[in-house]
Amino acid sequence: MIKAIVNGKSGFAVNTDTKVTCNNQEVDWSAARLPSGDYSIIMDGHSYQAQVLRVDRDTKTVVLQVNQQQFEVVIEEPIDQLLASMGIKDAMARKVNDIKAPMPGLVLKVLVTPGQAIRKGDPVLILEAMKMENVFKSASDAIVKEIKVAERTAVEKGEVLIVLE
Repeated sequence: MIKAIVNGKSGFAVNTDTKVTCNNQEVDWSAARLPSGDYSIIMDGHSYQAQVLRVDRDTKTVVLQVNQQQFEVVIEEPIDQLLASMGIKDAMARKVNDIKAPMPGLVLKVLVTPGQAIRKGDPVLILEAMKMENVFKSASDAIVKEIKVAERTAVEKGEVLIVLE
């Protein structure tokens, strides 16, 4: 059974083992992907048009727009529910990784300082490689522990550029 939490408050227990049920009630539905990439959904005799706006696999979150209304849905699989019941909900969270150079290049600009708190998606460094500027963004929330490179210096593939904690 999967638990879906909608907009941080409404919880639904969804079971797809044999027939699809939601909160132990059978649901009659069908869906088709449209050429636009949206979905046409018919559920219990009602028609809906849905669009997937964003998917975050790390947090198991999907942002949908259904008939012009936006919904954030967090999916809890059985393992997530078990870990939460044991009080170790965040045990499966991704480890914060240091930022490494994926290829040789030249550090153009360091956008963070040691001790700075950064959020997932924040730009941290600009690396020029193969005549292109590449903006490195944080893969998760973290604290900048150490900056191992200086601006205008060459780096090799795999070299640690910024240490995160």
